[in-house]
Amino acid sequence: MENIARRYKKEINFQKANYFFLREEWDSTLVYSMKQLVVSPNTELNNYSHYFRANSFRKKKLFVEAKKEYDLIATTFPFYYNVKFGLGTISLEQRDFAKAVIYFQEIENSPSNSTYDYDNSTLIHNIGICYIELEEYDKAEEYLLEAIELQKSEKEKPLLIGSYMDIANLYYVQFKDNQAIPYFEKAYQLSKKIKEFEPKKKASFNMAVVEENRKNFPKALAYRKEYEQWKDSLNDQNKVWAIAEIEKKFAVKQKQKEVNVLQTENELKEVQRNSLLYSSILLLLLLGVSFYFYKQKTKQNKIILAQKEELDALNATKDKLFSIISHDLRSSVNALKTSNTKLQESLATKDFSALDQLLDNNSSIANGTYNLLDNLLNWALLQTKQAYFYKESLHLQSIIAHIAYNYKPLLLNKNISFENKVTAAIFVMADQDSLKIIIRNILDNAFKFSNENGVITVYIRPTEDDCCYLVIEDTGAGMSEAKQQELLKETVLLSKKGSDDSIGTGLGMQLCKSMIHKNGGRLAIESQEGIGTKIIIILPKTDNNG
Repeated sequence: MENIARRYKKEINFQKANYFFLREEWDSTLVYSMKQLVVSPNTELNNYSHYFRANSFRKKKLFVEAKKEYDLIATTFPFYYNVKFGLGTISLEQRDFAKAVIYFQEIENSPSNSTYDYDNSTLIHNIGICYIELEEYDKAEEYLLEAIELQKSEKEKPLLIGSYMDIANLYYVQFKDNQAIPYFEKAYQLSKKIKEFEPKKKASFNMAVVEENRKNFPKALAYRKEYEQWKDSLNDQNKVWAIAEIEKKFAVKQKQKEVNVLQTENELKEVQRNSLLYSSILLLLLLGVSFYFYKQKTKQNKIILAQKEELDALNATKDKLFSIISHDLRSSVNALKTSNTKLQESLATKDFSALDQLLDNNSSIANGTYNLLDNLLNWALLQTKQAYFYKESLHLQSIIAHIAYNYKPLLLNKNISFENKVTAAIFVMADQDSLKIIIRNILDNAFKFSNENGVITVYIRPTEDDCCYLVIEDTGAGMSEAKQQELLKETVLLSKKGSDDSIGTGLGMQLCKSMIHKNGGRLAIESQEGIGTKIIIILPKTDNNG
């Protein structure tokens, strides 16, 4: 590219576009490459200009515009293999994995050329990732292992860590834990030898998940703490970089302002020779234009900041959803699979007592998984602001009776006594669907943690304020003060429950807290270990209360 630039020294726009492209200043590259396309009919320079623009758009994540520019480049372009690489990368980003494989393998199968400057290990790794998503696991394994060997020879530790985690996840989704775990461990050990925080964070998180699935909770907790440490360090580093970038931009603006002031002073001196009046008008005009552009810039920065915050929130929601789907649903389906295998064995031996127990177990797993999926759906709708809320006056006794009716089989199975002591005169102001979800989740926990022959009571606690204190009390296992504080705390990551027999992630309680807050209420807990628990839902009353 530098040779081409020397050949076309008179093409100022091309010179500037090439200069900014090599320094990865994408906005300036887009400006001058467009100017070059407008003023020049030269086919060779046009190919380079489209190439500059395509790569700039791709780096800025504007994939539709990038593809349009790539399509305008002639196949005779010297760097056309990089055009295919760019198109493959865009297809990978847009999750069109079949098309991405085609582009990448065209480069892989092209004749060897020493002038090619793409990273072969990255190309091989990308093909492996595509085959994972296409569920062609044998091919994915072949390419990922080849990428690992290339990265070992190139001593690219961050890339090698990523490849270790990818091959581990490939084995993990095939339930080949014995093959997956050594690669997770390799990634973790290698992450200790680098300075970057992001690979350290991911490696620690993966090891925490591995130890959780092994039921080695002390080690899992240690890895979780390490993960939080690297996460905090990464956030602090990003803040430092952001502040440094802001200070840099501020210094540039200050220098630019100084230059503008000097230029203005020279212009004013020239104008003063003719008329003091003209000088005053020019100065006022300059100040007005400066103020206008300053206001426009401030407005634009506010819009960009708001968009960034919204994207960060959506990414956080996505991460939570992936965490729930990848671990908890997998655990429940695996439990159901194991139970069904035992069910088939009992059918073959006609062990009817075992059959009855296994069917109850399958029913419990299915109900738990259904509740998790239902909570997951409602939580996702709430987080993405798609949930519909309509507050109205609701008859509390009828709602509780309707929900409790669905739990009659559970009550009979565990011989639990249920008492609805809410009087018919109680009305609350809330959204009906969300209130049912809240009460159902809390009742579900009460049934789950109650022993046989236990008692669950629902009643209203008398108060003098304008709120209704709905109490759901059980005589179950109870909980410690520390556990109560943990449940009431607003946490970023969902935590697993302590019982091995329950399928859950704490999502139900997170959902309850969010929906109670959405309805203008709050949640309280009173509990003693070995005695029982009182969950108190505090909601606004309505004028219908007697």
